[in-house]
Amino acid sequence: MRLEAITWDRLGELLAERLLDLRPADGGAWPRVAIDGAPAARPGDLAARVCEALRIRGRTSLVVGTDGFLRPASVRLEHGRQDVESYYSDWYDTGALWREVFGPLDPGGDGRVLPDLWDPVTDRATRSPYVPLPPGSSLLLHGPFLLRHWFPLDLSVHILLSPGALRRRTPGTEQWTLPAFERYAQETDPAVTADVLVRADDPRHPAWSG
Repeated sequence: MRLEAITWDRLGELLAERLLDLRPADGGAWPRVAIDGAPAARPGDLAARVCEALRIRGRTSLVVGTDGFLRPASVRLEHGRQDVESYYSDWYDTGALWREVFGPLDPGGDGRVLPDLWDPVTDRATRSPYVPLPPGSSLLLHGPFLLRHWFPLDLSVHILLSPGALRRRTPGTEQWTLPAFERYAQETDPAVTADVLVRADDPRHPAWSG
């Protein structure tokens, strides 16, 4: 696969332009985008850039991070604070994402999306209000392991870090999560299955193919 050098700002603009003409495959009114990547790859930063580029073009979007849909600590940490299997399979409330984020954007849905559900700092429900998305608005969901859940996506973006870059850019207190990303790469191969691939070993000089 050939990758071309690009800036993050330009990438955000190109993805936004692509979304302007994107029609959901299921006939719904809201394009749904996943920006997938390990925390060290900072997928939320790219989601914010796309959101801003869409705003400038007169199009509404909503950025949702999966870190707002973590399960309660009693579930997340049942097997310890550094259990790789739990991190890979049980930390994120995918059922709530289906129900509160994707369900309202199904054909015939009301477009009212819950932007977050759980605050991991207070370990309490956020009680955030629902956000109404006008037809034509885009959902920009970001976080790790997104392409293993069969979410109804109209565009998927994976930010790839080599094993060495991922190790270097992951804080020492989070190094225990690295085997989960190795497993994700082996089982899901997001670099191949994503519609758009962004390589970001050097965060100053990303490259992409899409």
